[in-house]
Amino acid sequence: MQNERRLSVLRAIVEDYVKTEEPVGSKALVERHGLGVSPATVRNDMAALEEEGYITAPHTSAGRVPTDKGYRLFVDRLTTVKPMTAAEKRAIAGFLDGAVDLDDVVTRSTRLLSQLTRQVAVVQYPTLSRSTVRHVELVALAPTRLLLVLILSTGRVEQRLLEVAEEVSEEALAKLRTQINSAVAGVVIAEAGEALRTIAQPADQQADQPADHPAGAPRDPLASAVAEALIEAMSDHRSDERISIGGTSNLARFGDSFDTAVRPLLEALEEHVVLLKLMGEATAAGLVTVRIGAEGPYQELSQTSVVATGYGPGDEALATLGVVGPTRMDYPGSMAAVRAVARYLSRILDEA
Repeated sequence: MQNERRLSVLRAIVEDYVKTEEPVGSKALVERHGLGVSPATVRNDMAALEEEGYITAPHTSAGRVPTDKGYRLFVDRLTTVKPMTAAEKRAIAGFLDGAVDLDDVVTRSTRLLSQLTRQVAVVQYPTLSRSTVRHVELVALAPTRLLLVLILSTGRVEQRLLEVAEEVSEEALAKLRTQINSAVAGVVIAEAGEALRTIAQPADQQADQPADHPAGAPRDPLASAVAEALIEAMSDHRSDERISIGGTSNLARFGDSFDTAVRPLLEALEEHVVLLKLMGEATAAGLVTVRIGAEGPYQELSQTSVVATGYGPGDEALATLGVVGPTRMDYPGSMAAVRAVARYLSRILDEA
């Protein structure tokens, strides 16, 4: 019973400190939370929590604030992730469903997440190398001009214009379209590139050539040109780990800890490699991870917390999204928002 009461006191301290931004005293806890015990009992519980390292007393105040250890216990045992209300779900769906392409989806997700949490939102673009080919479309714009459209499982669309030497018939284009999609649809990028290289190879290097195709003869120039253009499209930005950042102005709320918490984070926001490492690897879609203070990879960001999850079509996590900010964070609200936005973003990519 005593331990349960102390956990209730810790929960109340975390909630009050996040809300008021002021160290919390025993009298305020009794008045605000109806703990059913006297201020003296609460003081004893606070003394025990402080001795165990869950709270600490700033030297300028008689009140107490949570430590990283206290936040961790709060997140692991005391946090209930509140489901989004029906109105919030409709607002999220309406905002994201209006997106016109992947860039717009990512931008909208970043803006929405920063508004919901009042933290800095970070959304990583789906990593190209992890995606699969959903479909390849070939469209004749003119007798010798083709539009190649590469659609990936991430929702990314790459387009290339291709000028060919000779007029292309509808029959030849349809045959090539079928051949390419049979070779690459549902295949991860690296393997799809190899399949296309096989299509572009000379005939005598391909084992499945028809008997009437003379050995040593070059492959159809149309097939080679289209395959090479698609390979280039797949290779484009392969190592590009793009991210979208929004809500940096929310850090102004933490001006009292500018030098210790805000300044290092602002510097990290300029270094996308650092920020991606801070966010961590994409976890399974739907699994929200929380890293508090010194649990992160950088000592200089020891007063920064991260709430993140993976997103992608189906159960596949292709990238990470989340929020970063000082450890004085509304963890339940941030976890709920991160999870909700990731689910909607994953659904949009799945339906794209």
